This record gives sequence, structure tokens and C-alpha cells, in this order.
Amino acid sequence: MATIFILNGPNLNRLGRRQPVIYGTQTLDDIAAMISDRAAKLGISVDMRQSNHEGHLIDWLHEAEDSGAKAVILNPGGYGHTSVALRDAVSSIATPVIEVHLSDPTIREHFRHNDLIADVAALIVKGQGAQGYLTALDAAARL
Repeated sequence: MATIFILNGPNLNRLGRRQPVIYGTQTLDDIAAMISDRAAKLGISVDMRQSNHEGHLIDWLHEAEDSGAKAVILNPGGYGHTSVALRDAVSSIATPVIEVHLSDPTIREHFRHNDLIADVAALIVKGQGAQGYLTALDAAARL
């Protein structure tokens, strides 16, 4: 069975409580349940993780490739705007990476307009809220 890694960056553990007007009221556990249900219907397995630490995300990207994962869905959180190291990790692996953002950073604060991951991601899904994870999962399953 194909495995898709779903990696979530900083502050996503605060979903449901953190700025619900922007990020919605669903928790990361709620999103994980939606993903699990969809993955079962698609006949794929998912390995979903969250960390507030940049190095963990980088290590997990490497692990995804080394383990033969079909794809990675990455919500880099704020690191998408600041981390050259995370960008380098995405570009260093052959495993396709789909970038997900709950909100649309291009219509938010100016500093969020800079997306360091965008040009090395296979696809970007933004502004769909939690549904964006399912959009990304469907796309990853088709790879």
C-alpha cells in the first residue's frame, strides 16, 4: 500500500484555538480524522506528523524519500516564508511535495507573500481551509 507523509509545521497544533477566523475551528485531530477517512477510501496509508521544530520537518522529508513514500503533503506554516533550509530539503528529495496552506497567504500580510517552497513544490493548495488537505491527498493519490 502506498504511503503519503503529511507533515505539519509550527503552530498547527494550535488549530481550532488559533485565529479561527483565519484558520477555522477544526483541530489538527479533526483534520487527521478527515484525512484518515479519505485515505481509506483511496486505498492509501498516511503518516501524519506535526512539529514546531524546523529540523524535525527536514528529517521527516528525508525519511519520506528514504522510506519510498509516494508523496509528501507539507503545511510548512510560517517556515514557508522564512526557511531556506526547509526549501532545500524539499528540493533535495525526488518524492513529490504538495504544499498546503489553510489560508491564502497571498491575500494576507505582505511578509506572507514570499513563499520559499512554491517553486520546488509539485503543487500548491491554498485558501481551502481543512478541505485543502483532502484536495492535496486526492492529488497525491493520482501521482
